[in-house]
Order: sequence, then C-alpha cells, then structure tokens
Amino acid sequence: MAIEQRKLPTALAKLNREVTACRRCPRLVAWRERVAREKRRAYRDCEYWGKPVPGFGDPEAHVLILGLAPGAHGSNRTGRPFTGDSSGNFMYPVLYRTGFASQPNGRERDDGMVLTGAYITAAARCAPPQNKPTPRELSNCAPFLDRELALLTNVRVVVALGRIGFDAYLNHLKRTGVIESRKVYAFGHGAEYATPDGRVLVASYHPSNQNTNTGKLTEGMFTKLFERVAGLAAGGVV
Repeated sequence: MAIEQRKLPTALAKLNREVTACRRCPRLVAWRERVAREKRRAYRDCEYWGKPVPGFGDPEAHVLILGLAPGAHGSNRTGRPFTGDSSGNFMYPVLYRTGFASQPNGRERDDGMVLTGAYITAAARCAPPQNKPTPRELSNCAPFLDRELALLTNVRVVVALGRIGFDAYLNHLKRTGVIESRKVYAFGHGAEYATPDGRVLVASYHPSNQNTNTGKLTEGMFTKLFERVAGLAAGGVV
C-alpha cells in the first residue's frame, strides 16, 4: 500500500493552490502549455501537468531544498518537484540514504513518496525555455517563496541548488530585512553561511545533467553534503 503524503496545513495548501493557478508570466505560460500539448515522444501517452509546480514535502521540515525551476518533461509533466527527470533520479536516492525520503525513486506525483524533515520548492515555479527564467520572471515568483518560508517555521537549513537558487534565497533575505547586502555570500559547492535569522544556508551544485554527467557533481559529493545538512538540521555545530 502506498504511503500517503502528509496533509498540508490550510495556509500552505492555499498557497500551493495559488501557485498552481498563477499566470503572471506570459512567456512561461505559453511555453509550459506548449510543451504539455506537444509532449516528448517517450511520454506521448502521458497527461502532462502543464501548470506551475507547487512545493512538496514535510510542513514541519527543518530543511528547505531550493531548486531552479521545473524541467519541461520532468516536473512540468508530473506536477511534483524533481519527479520524472534525471535531476530527480540523481537527488531522491541521496535523500533516501540520508533519511529525508521514504523511497529512492520519484517517478510520478502519486507514487507514495513521503519526505520527512525536508520540503522542496523552486525559485521559479514554471518550466522556462532553455531552463533560463528571466529576472522579471524570478521576481514574479519571489512572493511565493517569501510566503512559503514564513509558513515553514521549523526550517533551520536552506539548501540552495545552483547559483540561481542561491541568489533567489539571498534576495529573499534582503527583501525580508534579514541581510543588507549579498556581498559576503559567495556561491560554491558545500559553502555554508549562518544567517542573522538563525538559519544556515548551504550551497550545492545543481543536480542537472550538465553537472552530473561531467563529474562536476558526483553522487559522493551530494551524499556528503546531505549528510552534513542532516547534522545541521539536528542541531549540529555550524
């Protein structure tokens, strides 16, 4: 029997419904819907999600994982972050081994995957052409991240996957008055920063094909990072 994902609190469920209904960015709306209509040959019999992808995971999470954006034929097809694409195939086994995921494989929205202690979201909620959201599109999505973090009150560690996710979180800290400047925060795999709000920001290379197929990000590197994150979330020394 499949394990059911935890029921979200009312405010977080409402936010996710608003995310799913968003049409603020005409370019992204057109692209995500075109991809969902035309499909990739391998998924021609699938019904694509074709909408913004809401966050997913444990509402009591100590760890927030912040990605870039849905993949055109991954999350834009399945409707769940890092599900049904190579990035998720790389990440979920690591989350499973480090105690954050109930199973090593995430193939579809209703496959029984449950996250414990972790919540996954993204800087941009719609699949962008060439995986490159514009600054304006990221800005349009920013209020969703602000509200999400305000509702995920137990978060102790934020794992930013890739430079765009890293910058999106720093911009959140600036908008909310936690930091005045981003200058002291340099992106690099494994970089850690204790932020003035008591949280820890951890940077990681994004688990994209571009990084994993070239060896820039290996399974060992990613596992070591999430072992560290698990320790920090449990109250380990920064």
